[in-house]
Amino acid sequence: MIAVFGLLIGVILGVVLNVPIPDKFSPYLSVAIFACLDSVFGAIRAGLDKQYKADVFISGFFGNAILSVALVFLGDKLNLPIYLAAVIVFGTRIFNNFASIRRKLLEKAKFH
Repeated sequence: MIAVFGLLIGVILGVVLNVPIPDKFSPYLSVAIFACLDSVFGAIRAGLDKQYKADVFISGFFGNAILSVALVFLGDKLNLPIYLAAVIVFGTRIFNNFASIRRKLLEKAKFH
């Protein structure tokens, strides 16, 4: 549940503060956001499965973000759009986690 609150606080801060991001950082930020969202949805799913572990969430959250930004940086140096592959992979994982979360919540709603 802490992951959901963290996500909500981050979204609210992002909307309220309205920090301008230079265009050259857009690929980095987009991939980092996708990596972090992947971790949040994974944490929600793990919570519903009663397998949530804070250390796994925190290490995945920051580890995924750092690794994805490093890959985008490498792609920039090689003049390859690696960020597109990262967005596709994280996007797929987010939708898979969301589908799993949705199914689990529907199952719980049917039994109550």
